[in-house]
Amino acid sequence: MRGGYLAGRGAYMIRQITKRIWFRASLFSIAAILTALVAAWVAPFIPYELSLRVGGKAVDNILTIMASSMLAVTTFALSASVTAYGSATSTVTPRATQLLIDDRFTQNALSTFVGTFLFSIVGIIALTTGLYGAEGRVVLFFATILIVAIIAITLLRWIQHLSSFGRVRDTIERVETVARRAMQAWAKAPHLGAQPPVAVPDSAVAIYSAEIGYLAHIDVTGLARLADRQDLTIHIAGLPGALVHAERPLAHVVGAFDDEARKSINAAFSVLQDREFEQDPRFGLIVPTEIASRALSPAVNDPGTAIRVLGSVQRVLCDLVDTDRGEDAGRHERVHAPHLAIADMFDDAFRPIARDGAQIIEVQLRLQKTLAALAGHAPSSFATIAAHHANAAFTRAAAALGKGDDVAVLRAAARLVRREP
Repeated sequence: MRGGYLAGRGAYMIRQITKRIWFRASLFSIAAILTALVAAWVAPFIPYELSLRVGGKAVDNILTIMASSMLAVTTFALSASVTAYGSATSTVTPRATQLLIDDRFTQNALSTFVGTFLFSIVGIIALTTGLYGAEGRVVLFFATILIVAIIAITLLRWIQHLSSFGRVRDTIERVETVARRAMQAWAKAPHLGAQPPVAVPDSAVAIYSAEIGYLAHIDVTGLARLADRQDLTIHIAGLPGALVHAERPLAHVVGAFDDEARKSINAAFSVLQDREFEQDPRFGLIVPTEIASRALSPAVNDPGTAIRVLGSVQRVLCDLVDTDRGEDAGRHERVHAPHLAIADMFDDAFRPIARDGAQIIEVQLRLQKTLAALAGHAPSSFATIAAHHANAAFTRAAAALGKGDDVAVLRAAARLVRREP
């Protein structure tokens, strides 16, 4: 928990870097280059008799083949990845594309292909310049055989991976995974590990952002350390996902503090141009709903995807009440953070589907059943707001469907949400 959801700004920035494809590609490439060069260092430890059994030209031919083939494979892999990103952007939602870009297997495969290409080039250059003796060629030969085996396995897995990568179902599952992780993290440590909100004193000083964008991450641990050190009380004004600007404060601070402390407080709030999933459970409900809305558009007309999204959203919301609180809950006594409003999450999850699928009885029935299931699963938390959305969805659908059996069936389903006979 502390290593991810409640991690400090430094750990957050490191995670942002390690998720980038260039980072993995660089590591694999450096490892490949070192593997090629270390053969010259290991050469003195190779028996001379073994070097006689390995032909001098064997390594040259293999490396030449690998260099030419890996260039083609890398180009193919990049083209397939870009196609998947474009497909997700046009057929699912642009907000889910980053999850495909961050896919670890894709990054590892591309990094392996690039690293192998560089290994081959460095090996050929070293052989041409005479860096290796006969014994060094032996080491390079066995290293090359090992890399060929790795490439064969990676390529086969990559081909299998492409069969689902970037498809609608695959993207929905990826969004659900990160959304459930964020919701479970919030349930384990509500208010980001801080205290619930209280009334902000009039003497509190507002801290504003110098940037315009979305709150992506809040270093609550860093704020708590600063508050303990300088005897402050910090009231966070908005949760990750909130749009901040020069007129909307990041936090209110009670107590005396200097400019250095002000800079530290400001630095604890990471502001980006796009929302992120990690500390933003609501974003994990907005993205699948966008997928459903696109599927319900007249151009796509895919109610099955919307129905699948409703099941995904239901599982995410259930995690909020099913996950037990962890040891990090409320551990920062001098920092207060807002509530995660259930009404807002239901608005994010169900209102767009109720609007865009108003004329499709199958979607409306599944929507009512999902709301009824949530109301029954956690009556104290969900029943009232679920009944409100059931009424609103029925009103929209009745107006769109007109008179007929569909409206009667839908009315009966809406009554189940309100627990009416």
